[in-house]
Amino acid sequence: MTASDSKDQSNCVASERASEPRERSAPARRRARARVGESERHSPSVDKVMGQLARAIDGLDRPAVEKISETQKENAFQVLIGTLLSARTQDATTLAASTRLFKAAATPRAMAALTVRQIERLIYPVSFYRHKARHVKATCRLLLERFGGKVPSTMEDLLVLPGVGRKTANLVLILGFNSERNICVDTHVHRISNRLGWVRTSTPEETEQALYRVATERWWPYINLYLVTWGQNVCRPVYPRCHACVLASTCPQLGVTRRARVAG
Repeated sequence: MTASDSKDQSNCVASERASEPRERSAPARRRARARVGESERHSPSVDKVMGQLARAIDGLDRPAVEKISETQKENAFQVLIGTLLSARTQDATTLAASTRLFKAAATPRAMAALTVRQIERLIYPVSFYRHKARHVKATCRLLLERFGGKVPSTMEDLLVLPGVGRKTANLVLILGFNSERNICVDTHVHRISNRLGWVRTSTPEETEQALYRVATERWWPYINLYLVTWGQNVCRPVYPRCHACVLASTCPQLGVTRRARVAG
């Protein structure tokens, strides 16, 4: 249940529609489902913030891997490779590199047939492109040898793949397999969750586990989309644009010491 459930029945329908998670435009849309009674067990501030961001991110650029998921019809393999390439790389660079690579080789078998040098040339200039090229080739080989050329659909099996950590595995499960039981935490999610006071954690791994406890389950698959989009555009690591933030009136801005100046 959301905070809107406590309002009188005449406002219930309008409130629920306003705070409903924005559906992705991919062919197989994922819906968040509210669980009865969970608002008593979880922080209402999470529900409120997520409802606000559901509306606020409209018109903003989506993260690169989200775009890959949408354009490739939630292809788990291409979500996996795109996420591997995205680490510490700007979205525009990730999207361009992924597009070049998938045009040359769209399947694990075709990509495994490429040399490491060929992969390097296709994905340059993503950060650590030589390192990532080796991981991409090794991952494709392992998919063929151990998983029949298919991306595995469990956390345990995904973590076996070279270069895959919990962030990548969670995003593959959410975008590639429509999981509603996972939370993907990258640096943006980790930073903003702490700024908002939802969690008090030191690492993304700690943040993931803490968010399972404080966030209502209906929001789990959307936390990454909303907070990464907001983190790239407004709640930036350095000089966040607090003056332009829809959360400014309620955000405690924990750890923020310098803010972007208002233009003019």
